[in-house]
Amino acid sequence: MQFVDTINRSRSAQLFEEAKKYFPGGVNSPVRAFKSVSGPPLFIKEGQGCRFTDEDDNTFIDFCCSWGPLILGHNNARIREQVLETVSRGTSFGTPTKLGNQLGKLIIENNRYIDKIRFVSSGTEAVMSAIRLARGITGKSKVIKFEGCYHGHVDSLLVKAGSGLVTFGVSTSAGIPESFAKETLVLPLDDRALLDQTLQEHGHDIACIIIEPVPANNGLLLQDKSFLECLRKKCHKYGVLLLFDEVISGFRVGFEGAAGHYDIQPDIITYGKIIGGGMPVGAYGGSHEVMSHIAPDGPVYQAGTLSANPVAMAAGHAALQQLLEPGFYERLEAKTRKFVAGIRQYADEKGYEMQVQQIASIFWIAFSRDKIVRASQIDPQSMDKFKILHHELLQRGVYLGPSGYEVGFVSAAHAESDLEEAAGKMKEALDIVFNSQA
Repeated sequence: MQFVDTINRSRSAQLFEEAKKYFPGGVNSPVRAFKSVSGPPLFIKEGQGCRFTDEDDNTFIDFCCSWGPLILGHNNARIREQVLETVSRGTSFGTPTKLGNQLGKLIIENNRYIDKIRFVSSGTEAVMSAIRLARGITGKSKVIKFEGCYHGHVDSLLVKAGSGLVTFGVSTSAGIPESFAKETLVLPLDDRALLDQTLQEHGHDIACIIIEPVPANNGLLLQDKSFLECLRKKCHKYGVLLLFDEVISGFRVGFEGAAGHYDIQPDIITYGKIIGGGMPVGAYGGSHEVMSHIAPDGPVYQAGTLSANPVAMAAGHAALQQLLEPGFYERLEAKTRKFVAGIRQYADEKGYEMQVQQIASIFWIAFSRDKIVRASQIDPQSMDKFKILHHELLQRGVYLGPSGYEVGFVSAAHAESDLEEAAGKMKEALDIVFNSQA
């Protein structure tokens, strides 16, 4: 299909060509390069509420929300005020601050699933540190992960399934020694027989099982609660730690994240995105006993110059205070459900081969009638449809993340009128997607 822009993207195109002189591929994170969709990436200059504006002065209803952190929308006033007040006193000290205490206290006092927390600077760093902690506690080296779950660009987790029945990881990136990848066992989601077989054969050398309890990095692969409960029981049985990667789901599906949503107690939880209020941040937490293994209390070393940076702590505290307001999550989920239901109904009436999977304020458009719960069920050819959808939505002022494997997010700043407008434009774009494929 020939893609024709009805919006002006000339300034973004110029900036992208300039960026290629400075950055690999012109970007500082690969998916931003728009390789999976049409045209040059948009260079954004301003965001307000649920919309942002690019350098060509096009304004879009934004469902990427900076890949999830902006649950309150762009340029939230209370966050902005706290950031500016904090910056006026300095940006970094490399020391403890009262702001770190305040955010730590707010999280711990409102989360039944962790007793202590350690702040870091990204979700990837949180996962890397949590894996080291699990290995340090258990004295074991191997990790079980699941196909379709992404845990940041940690060497031992940036792997795909190998060829065997119980599959050892195979590196998906240059620069990762195969010996690192082989410390990871990769299983399909919700294959309980294979999980049990793997634990029977390798449990003596498995430090932890890591999972996104709400897998949302390779489509939205919602799992049955019974599978997560099965993981909890198996970990107890085989002396393996259960690690929930809640970088996306933490504070998104509820203040206590997926642990609270499913009422399952993991041994370690990692967080990121929302807890920084739009600033770079990550964290991992667990029980008093688990966290006592972290230096300086214990032998598992982890440090960071910008850990608990005061600006990030101030932004996070201002954000999370708002999430604790009564009814916040209920209102957000209700309007997300209404938005998704309207698109689903339209697709059903038209007989389109698609569905919208949703939990809380997260949604994902899948070009299949079947419920997708494993990465292997996603048809790569369906990404051709997403490419058309993404292009047509851009022409109409709606922005989704530039990959059909990425989820969308609704924020508190999306009013019902914004969602009605976006749904109408989504229906127009879907008509073009399916008519062009006829």
